[in-house]
Amino acid sequence: MPTNKKKTQVTASPERRRELLATAAEVFAAHGYNATTVRRIADEAGLLAGSLYYHFDSKESMLDEILSAFLDELWEGYDAVLASGLGPRETIEALVTESFREIDRHRAAVAIYQKESKHLAVLPRFHYLTDSQQKFERAWLGTLERGVLSGAFRADLDIRLTYRFVRDTVWVAASWYRPGGRHSPEEIARQYLSMVLDGIAVRV
Repeated sequence: MPTNKKKTQVTASPERRRELLATAAEVFAAHGYNATTVRRIADEAGLLAGSLYYHFDSKESMLDEILSAFLDELWEGYDAVLASGLGPRETIEALVTESFREIDRHRAAVAIYQKESKHLAVLPRFHYLTDSQQKFERAWLGTLERGVLSGAFRADLDIRLTYRFVRDTVWVAASWYRPGGRHSPEEIARQYLSMVLDGIAVRV
């Protein structure tokens, strides 16, 4: 007799799910989203390609979960900084430090975001990438403008150019940073902030 039994969905433990997403993130970061196949991710995870579909319905779902988890955590930290009532310089310092902490926690996701966000953002599932980018820009430009108006930053500062410089200088670190290295994210942030805010030349 025919039956209508549905295929049982296998649910990975939270730890195993994190492991699979971490593997997928590293593969996406190394090879690019379009060039990455489910088989390649499964091979890296030690699974048969078909087995991965028991945990995720597509590589798009994996990428979505990787990027949204990264951005949710980023904005949890950023929003706390922006709501804390710090002065402009202190806000920049806190945002840079939080950025390096996120690179430490989500290095592969940051690399994916940098490489893929522009073309992913046109897809309905990833429209939140554009919203996040706009919010990010408002936060940084607003802080820089507040610093110029208050006298904390130079009056002749080109705010948008400064924003792009700081943004690119910080986030490009995902290309070389490795967790557990010689310097903690906080130590790297201090060095970056010293160069950005105080320069590298000896004052005479």
